[in-house]
Amino acid sequence: MGSAYHQRVDSQRVRDGVVARLRASGSVFAEEEADLLIAEAGSAAELESLIEQRIVGVPLEVIVGWAEFCGRRIGVEPGVFVPRRRTELLVAEAPAPAGAGPVVLDLCCGTGAVGAAIHAGMAGVTLHAADIDPAAVRCARRNLEPLGALVFEGDLFAPLPRTLRGTVDLLVVNAPYVPTDAIALMPPEARVHEARVALDGGGDGLDIHRRVAAGARDWLAPGGHLLIETSRQQASRTAEAFADGGLAPRTVSSQELDGTVVVGAAAS
Repeated sequence: MGSAYHQRVDSQRVRDGVVARLRASGSVFAEEEADLLIAEAGSAAELESLIEQRIVGVPLEVIVGWAEFCGRRIGVEPGVFVPRRRTELLVAEAPAPAGAGPVVLDLCCGTGAVGAAIHAGMAGVTLHAADIDPAAVRCARRNLEPLGALVFEGDLFAPLPRTLRGTVDLLVVNAPYVPTDAIALMPPEARVHEARVALDGGGDGLDIHRRVAAGARDWLAPGGHLLIETSRQQASRTAEAFADGGLAPRTVSSQELDGTVVVGAAAS
């Protein structure tokens, strides 16, 4: 629909100018970004502010305040990890539990995008989420509390209520997996505008994966599943961590989404 300003403006003339400026600043998707900025702007002055933010590298999703994920709009706040399309594979590979009313835990939840998408696609979900970053927790609460979810702040499993132990049917995790030394090579949109705690996976990128896999069995229900996003290059080591934690792993990759997920099953 767009804003009232969008309805009044000479769209083609303005769009051509915005596209040219975005392309000159290095935007690969200048046309799509221009359309979003024009639609969000409430006035010419606001449009100019949005363009200037984008030109200096502020993520588009932060500028407009939302990201599209699995066909849903997910609220995004400054400093919080922006949901990537590849992470949709976590949702696609989440097996539907046999029983009614599955318990889902979105760990390292960021905006809560994964939990929100699973809640939308699976009946009767009881949803919990957690993140160590206060900004992410605030953002996730805005996205998930209207769904009846509880969002906790703390390091991995530490802030979760003890009553959740042994009850989680689906544990979905988009933990950081960038090796520490590789963060400097990331696009500025990520390394400047997203919290380092959401990016830094330690020496080989898999420190958090190992910690999650080591503790997952205590929280999973019999027959429950752990799913962690990883990379093709790191998948075998993520799978090793699953096996070391007593889970039976399998690896799934999607060329279309450019995503890789390791799925681990707990014993029934």
